Amino acid sequence: MVMPEIIKRRSIRKFEEMPVEEEKVDTIIEAALRSPSSMGRDPWEFIVINDKTLLEKLSKVKQHGSAFLKGAAIGIVVCADNTKSDVWIEDTSIASTHIYLAAEALGLGACWIQLRKRNYSEEITSEEYVASILNLPDEMAVLSIIAIGYPAEKLAPHKKESLKYERVHFNGFGKR
Repeated sequence: MVMPEIIKRRSIRKFEEMPVEEEKVDTIIEAALRSPSSMGRDPWEFIVINDKTLLEKLSKVKQHGSAFLKGAAIGIVVCADNTKSDVWIEDTSIASTHIYLAAEALGLGACWIQLRKRNYSEEITSEEYVASILNLPDEMAVLSIIAIGYPAEKLAPHKKESLKYERVHFNGFGKR
C-alpha cells in the first residue's frame, strides 16, 4: 500500500551527515526505471550524484530553493532525451514522483528542486548550468534534481482537514 508514504511525505531540506546505503539507492533507481512513460518511450535519464563537490556546485543551480542540496547524501538529476518524446516533462515528472515515494518508503527524506524555466543567472538557465557541469548532450533536457538523505528534521504530515477538497469536481467543473 502506497498511501502511508503519500500521507507521510513532506519536503525535507535538512539532512543528517551520513551516506545512503547502496541498496537503498538501487531501490530508488529501480522505482524510477519502473515509472510509466507515454507509449513506452522511456525518454528519461537519471544521474545519481554522491560526490560532495558536485552536490555543492549543483546546490547553486538557481538563486532560491536549491542550497539545501549541498547537505544531501545524494542528488538525482532527472532529465530526458527530448527527441524521444514530446511529453518528456510528464514522463520525468512521474519518474520524479516514483523517486520521492521510494525514498519515503525507505525512511529517507527528499525534496524536489524544480529547474525547468528557472535561471542560474541573468545569462544562464538552470538547465544550461546543470548541462555544463554534467556534460549533458544537447538533446538532454533537465527537469529537476531530487535531494535525498536521512532526514535531520521531522515534519508532521499535512492534516486531512487542510486538504483542498474544494478543488475536486465531479462530472464537470464546479460540481461537487
